Amino acid sequence: MSEPIRTSDRPVRQWRGLTIPDPGTYELDAAHKRVGFVAQHMMVSPVRGEFARAAATVVVGEDPLDSSVTAVIATESLTTHHDDRDTHLRSPDFLDVAQFPAMEFRSTGVAWRGEQDAILQWARLRNHNADRRRVSSATIERADRNRMKFDVTGDLRIKDVTRSVTLRMDFGGARRDPYDRDIFGFHAVTDIDREDFGLVWNVALEAGGWLVGKKVRIEISGEAVHQV
Repeated sequence: MSEPIRTSDRPVRQWRGLTIPDPGTYELDAAHKRVGFVAQHMMVSPVRGEFARAAATVVVGEDPLDSSVTAVIATESLTTHHDDRDTHLRSPDFLDVAQFPAMEFRSTGVAWRGEQDAILQWARLRNHNADRRRVSSATIERADRNRMKFDVTGDLRIKDVTRSVTLRMDFGGARRDPYDRDIFGFHAVTDIDREDFGLVWNVALEAGGWLVGKKVRIEISGEAVHQV
């Protein structure tokens, strides 16, 4: 495994061709975050919502694959920008925020998808490109994007149920911001079946299907700031 190489002029390192943050503890920046979700309504249209209050801590390891993440989301802060719907989602039919004021995530492992994706990309190139000596700029750009991808596996607790999920994370890069803070950015998604977490309320539609989709996509994005 390649060792991270420290740079001398900024608080970041090089690891497998990526610029990554130095080891340490990073907190999700409240001013640059989104913790949201998407679910289907009437089987035809997406409904988007978010949680206004959430906190996350990322401990970046000397080996970035030894890093860890913990997050706590205030369920009462849910909003879909529709009062009646929000009241229902906060009720015992769904999140039951009075009894369960928080959802939690604790990571159990981090894996880098970049190496495998890059190998597959080059294999496809070799199999389909008649002139193997030439590599298009688009192919190189796709390979670079693939190297920025990680899988963060962990335990997600909603209400009184805990399940293992995998967040597919796109790493956005690391740098020092204008306020002399060391930061890195990310965007992560995971798809869950809400019924696995006891959120089983629904109404069957006469034409078939359900009023509220069972599959929910969770989206988390933002910047994390190094804690001194």
